[in-house]
Amino acid sequence: MHCRYSKVVEQSSYEADGLAYDIPLRIHRDPYKEIFGALRAQKDWSEQVHPISDYLGGLGTPYSFIRVTVPECRPERLETVSYANEFAFLYDGEQFSLMSPKSLKDLSTEQPNQPELLSVFNSDIFSQKVDEMTRPEKRLQTQILKEMMGIDPKRAVTTMKAWATFVQLASRTRSTPFETLGEYLPSRIIDAGELIWYGTLTFAMALTILEAELDLCFSLARPGYAAISLTNDLYSWDKERKAAEADGVDYVFNAIWVIMKEQSVSEDEAIAICKEETLKYIAEYDDIVGNVKDFNLSQDTVSYLEAVRYSYIGNLVWSIYCPRYHED
Repeated sequence: MHCRYSKVVEQSSYEADGLAYDIPLRIHRDPYKEIFGALRAQKDWSEQVHPISDYLGGLGTPYSFIRVTVPECRPERLETVSYANEFAFLYDGEQFSLMSPKSLKDLSTEQPNQPELLSVFNSDIFSQKVDEMTRPEKRLQTQILKEMMGIDPKRAVTTMKAWATFVQLASRTRSTPFETLGEYLPSRIIDAGELIWYGTLTFAMALTILEAELDLCFSLARPGYAAISLTNDLYSWDKERKAAEADGVDYVFNAIWVIMKEQSVSEDEAIAICKEETLKYIAEYDDIVGNVKDFNLSQDTVSYLEAVRYSYIGNLVWSIYCPRYHED
């Protein structure tokens, strides 16, 4: 992939906890549009949904989320992508509150019984009709859709379809504890946003994955998303463990918890094992990307697979430095 909008960050200037696998960190050259988009999303949420406090999203110093995870985002799309991503962080916070055992017990596939928040992405996702009865979250989702349609209608549709599917699948991934890492990881890949990230990358970079290549594309990318998911678990562990304790939940939807229970090991040992698993998956994925020409794929699919690789290192470094996981 020819990189036009980003630059390589000097490796000696950041920590990667031994997990970088020699993948270069790239950062978008525009330092402002992500900030504008994220702050605008926070402002709109505060005014239309409810005031936010003690909230930490994608912004950070020296690395903000979109600039390092989508370094080749087209400049004219960067603010909109940032706005949508910040909305996703805010929405995820609301949806996470639905993941308590009591809430999940009431969750069914029938629309009338679903929590109203999930209905924002359940039906008429492409409807831009808004009235006094419309949920505020739906108003903001409609605003995002309008912005994206104004830039790239075809890929906006692809992104929203992926987002809707992700929300409905992710709402069910935390329903019960998992006994093994092998059982847990497929659900964690869904929960970590494989589908929403597919929509984000294809829209941000103006990529089109051919229908004939779609299944293979997802299959090839899965080890990359496994590595991203395990990275998320490594650096969100402390925050999620404390949240579970505060909520009185006796399990944590996190690979560290699963490894501790499955292998009867200490927390430190589980963290070390999780790092080993992360390296195993990123090594597998790096090999796939390095030999991607063997699959005779279109250039856009190749670029997508390379972009997931950059997303891995960007997410890793952002996770190490971000206020979202490190409030202190």
